[in-house]
Amino acid sequence: MKMIINGQKVDSSDGRTQNVVNPATLQVIDTVPSATAEDITKAVDGAVAAQEAWAALPVRERCVILRRFADLVMERRLELGEILAKEAGKPYMKEAVWELDSVAYVYRGACDVAMHYYGSTMPIGTEPGYDDDLQITIHEPLGTLACIIPYNFPPAIWAFKTAAALAAGNTIVVKAPSYDPMTLLVLHEMLHEAGLPAGVAQCLTGKGSVVGDCLVDDPRIACVNFTGSTDAGLSIAATAAKHLTDYKFELGGNDPFIVFEDADMDLVVKEAEDQARNNRQCCTGSKRFLVHNSLKEEFIRRLSAELDKLVIGDPMDPKVNMGPMISERAARQVEEQVNLTVAQGARIVRGGKRNGAFYEPTILTDVAPDTDIARDMEVFGPVWPVIGFDTVDEAVGIANSSHYGLGGGLFSRNINTCIQVAKRLKTGHIAINGSGNFRAAELPFGGGRKMSGNSRESLSRVMDEVTQLKSIVFRYAFNERK
Repeated sequence: MKMIINGQKVDSSDGRTQNVVNPATLQVIDTVPSATAEDITKAVDGAVAAQEAWAALPVRERCVILRRFADLVMERRLELGEILAKEAGKPYMKEAVWELDSVAYVYRGACDVAMHYYGSTMPIGTEPGYDDDLQITIHEPLGTLACIIPYNFPPAIWAFKTAAALAAGNTIVVKAPSYDPMTLLVLHEMLHEAGLPAGVAQCLTGKGSVVGDCLVDDPRIACVNFTGSTDAGLSIAATAAKHLTDYKFELGGNDPFIVFEDADMDLVVKEAEDQARNNRQCCTGSKRFLVHNSLKEEFIRRLSAELDKLVIGDPMDPKVNMGPMISERAARQVEEQVNLTVAQGARIVRGGKRNGAFYEPTILTDVAPDTDIARDMEVFGPVWPVIGFDTVDEAVGIANSSHYGLGGGLFSRNINTCIQVAKRLKTGHIAINGSGNFRAAELPFGGGRKMSGNSRESLSRVMDEVTQLKSIVFRYAFNERK
């Protein structure tokens, strides 16, 4: 496959490529260009040049194009889902095709929001000396945005970063994820098929250390929108600061899943098993299972029985509901993290074995609150570390011991316990009697602590992140003697 620069499918300027590997088979399924600095500059040149004309189109005309694109996505969802399943290891119908449905929903929703994203009029006569002035605000696009997409939900996260940005009149330069860029390349082709002008949406492939760094270091980029690791976010922020470039981040998480002694255990086990979705490669996947000591053994026994029911294998097999991790390297990292946790005193009660990019669903018990996994080590894979507690204060203390604060979930039949704990947890969102592993399109999504990022990407808030306010004053508008 090829990159999309200025509406054209192109190779890298030096002809270099990188492989895209099916993680289920470890076989190369295609190659994509490995972009050079020259390619990146060309993409930014085109996006900057296209931005003024794109922004000049009435919002209704921009949205006609974007809604036409959403229709195309739904028409080709099965084809796109197959590409995603093979490059990312997602079960085909259960996860991959569903993710393309989400793309269409977010694009349509972004158009609805953009069409009704209103400015404001200031009250007249509140401050002496301004009685005759009409003061209003309008929203304007930021300019050209760099959107850096992670591998775990590439189409869905791409949609959140690009739909509202385009509807608002921005142009975008997208860095596709290295492991699974192919679906995004096809989506960019479809944007142009829907009528998007050349240059408005660029899609680059290649190494993050080249593409991402060059994009962030270009002073013409108005804002960097990034989802990924906290370490990468820190590097991006340092580079962006050289140009005072704004950035919106969704970074790491180590979300708590707290089970109090009066919890509905049927619901608890159901929600805990659901964490197997996308092989637990989820930003807000529950990663620390804090269970009241009176329920620990029951929780482990029942969760283990549910995990035994998972069918693991090739994601194109309709019986399979859990595929491989994104790569053998990612599975090996999880293996190393589990081994470290065992060395720190934990015990494996289920799983713990790796086969290529497949890692068995693994339950750890005897996990102490001061271990790495219980605090700041984010495990991005199918591991359920169980940490016992006795009191509400103890549970809150363990949950808040991490530098991360993305999301979380708590389970109790006592509404007062739910309200009080939800208030005390330092997270961007919290689910009551549910895991925090969700992302409703409308709900503000982002970290409650700085190591988890500063974005609140959602249909309800994203327009604030892709536009800027302009104040306009009509001096003496109400002065008849002017």
